[in-house]
Amino acid sequence: MLTLKDPNGLAKAVVALLAGNIFFDVLLGLFEARWLMADALPYTFDPAVFGPVDLNLAYSVHVLVFVATIVVFIIWFHRLRNNAEVWAGDLQGRKPGWAIGGWFIPIGNLWIPRVMAVDIWRASRWQPYAADGARELTLLNAWWTFWIIDWIVDRAASQAYKGADTQEAYDSAAAWSLASYTTNVVAAVLAILVVRRLTSMQHAKATGMIPAAQ
Repeated sequence: MLTLKDPNGLAKAVVALLAGNIFFDVLLGLFEARWLMADALPYTFDPAVFGPVDLNLAYSVHVLVFVATIVVFIIWFHRLRNNAEVWAGDLQGRKPGWAIGGWFIPIGNLWIPRVMAVDIWRASRWQPYAADGARELTLLNAWWTFWIIDWIVDRAASQAYKGADTQEAYDSAAAWSLASYTTNVVAAVLAILVVRRLTSMQHAKATGMIPAAQ
């Protein structure tokens, strides 16, 4: 039998990790911009262009932070899904396990988690069975839209780098990469807002506090 579990600690960890991703996205995005302005081939790490920053280390730490964010975010998401089962299990279109597995299904991960997030949102509000309010899901939809955009742009940047063999091609790839860092920052900021909002809604409902504004 499922019981309510406090998501606040996990939410704080997710927010901190997302903030770390934003930091590295901004840092590495600035270096992409400097590559473009300096007409330097990527990964040459000219000290005159990049200064004392060890970009190999920066990329490595960024990957570690990104992986940690994925793990903790999915654990948080699964906990919220379990709580939603307690309040309005009949509103949940998929079993709790999909809150983990849904992120790893090719193509399906572009829509399954979003549908589950909406179900969780509805179960977490004060009146689960009420009709959605005007613009109630705007924040959730904005986050998911930018997540999809970033997914597309990031893959375009990766493909551009794979096929680059001239300075012009590298410049184009760097521009795509800079766009990816930018969209990722927006998506991460929106994700922080979603995490805080959903966690607040569940905390308010679990404790009987005045419900979060809908």
